[in-house]
Amino acid sequence: MTFGDAVEEIARATGRDIRYVSLTPEAYVDEQRAQGVPEDWVRLSAGLYAYVRSGGLASLGDGVQRALGRAPRDFSDYADAAARQGFWNI
Repeated sequence: MTFGDAVEEIARATGRDIRYVSLTPEAYVDEQRAQGVPEDWVRLSAGLYAYVRSGGLASLGDGVQRALGRAPRDFSDYADAAARQGFWNI
């Protein structure tokens, strides 16, 4: 699932017009700094962002089962439940 796919699911679940705009790693860092994010977090999140963008999390694993003791659920189901609970309301 790409960032764009996730945003599409959140938009569908909330009924809102939300779009994903891909940023270069440099633009992502610049935006984080402009928002006042602490430098340590900027560096950490930039590394994670680059890892995800490179496909580092593209394969399925058993992490949810091991960490939570239950089978993972579909992101669409999560997005629907989160929307019903108002998680993305401003």
